[in-house]
Amino acid sequence: MLDGAAPTPPVPSPRGRAWAAGAAALLLLTAWLSGSGHGSGAAPGPGAGPPAVSEAGAAPAPGTGRPPLAAAAPVRLDIASLGIHAPLVPRGLTDGAVDPPPYSTPGTAGWYRGGPSPGAAGTALIVGHVDTETGPAVFYPLSTVRPGARVEVTRADGTVAEFAVLAVDTVEKAHFDPARVYGSPTGPPELRLVTCGGVFDRTTRAYTANIVVRAALTGSHRA
Repeated sequence: MLDGAAPTPPVPSPRGRAWAAGAAALLLLTAWLSGSGHGSGAAPGPGAGPPAVSEAGAAPAPGTGRPPLAAAAPVRLDIASLGIHAPLVPRGLTDGAVDPPPYSTPGTAGWYRGGPSPGAAGTALIVGHVDTETGPAVFYPLSTVRPGARVEVTRADGTVAEFAVLAVDTVEKAHFDPARVYGSPTGPPELRLVTCGGVFDRTTRAYTANIVVRAALTGSHRA
């Protein structure tokens, strides 16, 4: 992905149990929620550097910069270009990490209910598994999405928030940057879709990186 070649999804590991963003990385959600992890100049971890970006320099999608919608819980995620049509369930934190949907429901994605709702001001966070012990999961094709692709989130108030993909980042967990992954809890309405990527390490039973899709609100319509 980093050399400009078309990204390919990771091959499901028969022992793969790593979830969307890795517990160690998501411990940094505390800083994100307080806003201190965004634009604070705080150093990441020892030896950390800027994360790899697979679509560097991608132009903003037309129509971005729309005013935010009123807050409303999301119930469904649709990315037609990838064939993703998934129910969304609210998720919280467990031991400082986002608790993803269980492996028994691999086609479900989770919205972090402690942050903004999709379409409201700030960056909404949706996580999902890339695979399970038995095969691909909801975000298996996420790394192949292209800038400009349409993302729709149906909300409980009967509106559908429309987003356009701005960029696809590959963020090594060793070089984790919470501002790059989580965005800001305030500011323009954006969306982050996060899953595992990189190489599956059979020793640690975890992936080495995260795939982070960044999208901006472009409009809305009634469901």
